[in-house]
Amino acid sequence: MDFLVQHHHFLLESATESLYRRLSEQIDWNERLICIKGFRGVGKTTFLLDHIRQNYKSDKSALYINLNNLYFTRRRIFSFADEFSKLGGKVLFLDQVNKFPGWPAELRKCYEEIPGLRIVFTTSPVSKVREGNPELNGMVKLYHLEGLSFREFLNYRTGEHFPVLGFEEVLRDHVSLAQAIVAKVKPLAWFGDYLNHGFYPYFIDKGDFFTDSLLKNINLALEIDIPYINQVDLKYLPNLKKLLYIIASDTPFAPNVSRLSSAIQTSRATVMNYLQYLKDARLIQLLYSNGDEDQMKKPVKVFLNNTNLLHAIAPDRATNASLRQTFFLNQAGMMHHVKYLSEGEFLVDGEHPFVVGGRKAEPANGGFCAADMIETGEGNKIPLWLFGFLY
Repeated sequence: MDFLVQHHHFLLESATESLYRRLSEQIDWNERLICIKGFRGVGKTTFLLDHIRQNYKSDKSALYINLNNLYFTRRRIFSFADEFSKLGGKVLFLDQVNKFPGWPAELRKCYEEIPGLRIVFTTSPVSKVREGNPELNGMVKLYHLEGLSFREFLNYRTGEHFPVLGFEEVLRDHVSLAQAIVAKVKPLAWFGDYLNHGFYPYFIDKGDFFTDSLLKNINLALEIDIPYINQVDLKYLPNLKKLLYIIASDTPFAPNVSRLSSAIQTSRATVMNYLQYLKDARLIQLLYSNGDEDQMKKPVKVFLNNTNLLHAIAPDRATNASLRQTFFLNQAGMMHHVKYLSEGEFLVDGEHPFVVGGRKAEPANGGFCAADMIETGEGNKIPLWLFGFLY
């Protein structure tokens, strides 16, 4: 265990830029079993280490370990956790728990037999933590670490500390809110950068290699995470990749399941399963018009999860319209329920219709408009970028 403790301190002392994530405020850190899901490269490891630095520093009662370490090919999680607890440990941070075979049973045993120990663990977004996992049913508190909001990106780039805005607050007071922000920074000067490379935090240290890093993580999700969890035979991986590219090339995509099944040479049922796998992996978003989100029902539109994916997978197909709609859906959809109405129109929380368009776009039928390339709005016409302040 000593070498793991030494590595823990080495990581804490390493000079890294801290990136504040609002999720840290939303987690009840007193829960005994906490899961943090997130896409590869979204910042789960940094998130854990920042929390330890801020709350435990050199306190020996907390320990970070990565289960990708080969040491855990011959050591069980429960055995390690039990020893750590007996040596005074109180909080164990387990990174990449999905790398350990049989991890649900191990965590359950820790929960039942080591009552004085709290465990925080990270895993892939496709991992079955509560649904379909009776081992942890009713025990684990689940959270998702998403990519950066435009607000978080802007705060990092400018050194400002803009707070989160409520959705109803934006609808009601968007003029004064936008004016207060524009008085300090020029959000439109940063908006294009965010759409291109601001969602995933490794833009901080990857720089010019951001797209290469994102494509690598997309492929790892497709080649490892999805097949391992969903038991997809590796010979079908080209079909899964082709489906993602077809969607990216025509976002927002109106799925014709029969044509898709022909294009990737598989059954209609498999196409529907693949769409759900990609959604669970945080690669796409499925939109419905009637609120029926049964995974066996066909969505009316399919979007990529965020604009960075669109720029990376199909940059030649990243139109202004697709980027605007993907941004709005991604940012508003993090905290609110969004349904599809018609081309460029969405319904938020079942009561707020939105047109999403350029600077000349206008609200329709008493609804709202999220307009690109305007600093401030008027009436029911709201700057598109302001919806990046919702989380």
